[in-house]
Amino acid sequence: MEQLLREISSKELTEWRAYAALEPFGETRADLRAGIVARTVAEVHRNPKRRKRPFEVKEFMPRFEETAGEDVEQTPEQQLALVEVLNAAFGGQDLRGKNGSS
Repeated sequence: MEQLLREISSKELTEWRAYAALEPFGETRADLRAGIVARTVAEVHRNPKRRKRPFEVKEFMPRFEETAGEDVEQTPEQQLALVEVLNAAFGGQDLRGKNGSS
């Protein structure tokens, strides 16, 4: 991680994250492919009398978080806590002052 942070700019890292959101690669892409195959197999065997609506690929995608697929609203305090953790993890400095406020 330290080598990555030394060798890649924030701009380039942001660009890679945006690219990955548009064109998933790695495990995300592999999970999508597996989900498509699983959905196809399930759809071939779906009994329309028992299940009227077709299966969706997302039903076959792994959910690694309790709230995967759900819109969860965070409080400002929760958002700030996440930013503080990420800032510390990436070696950033808290420029707000001693009490944490700007």
